[in-house]
Amino acid sequence: MAGQKRPRQLKLLGAMVWFGCVLTVLAVQLQHVSAQTESSVLTVADSNWTLILEGEWMLKFYAPWCPACQHIQADWEAFAKLSHSLGISVGNVDVTQQPGLSGRFLVTSLPTIFHAKDGSFRRYMSSRTIEDIQAYIVQKKWETVEPLPGWKSPSSFLMSGMAGLFRLSVWIRQIHTYLTNTLGIPSWGSYVIFAIVTLFLGLLLGLMLVLIADCICPSRPKYKEDKTVVLQKYEGSEDEVDDPLTEEKHASDLDNESERVSGEEEFTEEEGSPGTEAAAGSSEQSTDTSVRKRKPQGPNSPEAT
Repeated sequence: MAGQKRPRQLKLLGAMVWFGCVLTVLAVQLQHVSAQTESSVLTVADSNWTLILEGEWMLKFYAPWCPACQHIQADWEAFAKLSHSLGISVGNVDVTQQPGLSGRFLVTSLPTIFHAKDGSFRRYMSSRTIEDIQAYIVQKKWETVEPLPGWKSPSSFLMSGMAGLFRLSVWIRQIHTYLTNTLGIPSWGSYVIFAIVTLFLGLLLGLMLVLIADCICPSRPKYKEDKTVVLQKYEGSEDEVDDPLTEEKHASDLDNESERVSGEEEFTEEEGSPGTEAAAGSSEQSTDTSVRKRKPQGPNSPEAT
């Protein structure tokens, strides 16, 4: 009996050893496959997207729910296995998880493939089979494609702003989903909340801009300038006001004297008597002397000029 139990134990022990060896081989192969897939296809996100600015890359934007993305998934993985021999890097971007990158690259259709070479980006528009993608790299067909302009480059300031807008839109959608599904608020109530928040933020931003502008360029009071102008006009116009008044007064006096003299001469001519010549001469002399006495001797008189 003891001799029969011993062969059974040996068989059981051998089976266990063989089963352990099989499990070890399977584990090693699984680790090798996982390491190969991880090294061939890289996941690009907002945190590490600057890696594609160096070297040569083929980058695919996809979504798990996209049928066309699922159709080329096998060819893309097969192409990624050849990345080491081609000297390039292959990456994937899930737009549902990385909305900022989809806005940075302005992705409007799925799947979208980009070729990157030292920070110069070109959109791949050819067939998506593994042969055509490989020929695009090996034959350098990307040199015939015009790269994206500077303002449309993912590293530009404008595209960085687009990435922020895409992230903001996803954040707003998540808040709307939370308000409607979790809190049970109707859709119109969520829209009203967003409208009120938008108005409040607009007023707050406008107030901040006014305060900043007032600090940079403060407004000056105008009443001080008006007061100084009035004083200057008053001080400078004293002589100008006096001079015309004196000139008008002298001119009116001269006109009155000339009218008086002419009236007396006409009266003596109408008399016409020889006996009155002496009286006329005396009257003329008296008028001459009176005119001379009454003529102004100021600096503005005609004689002084």
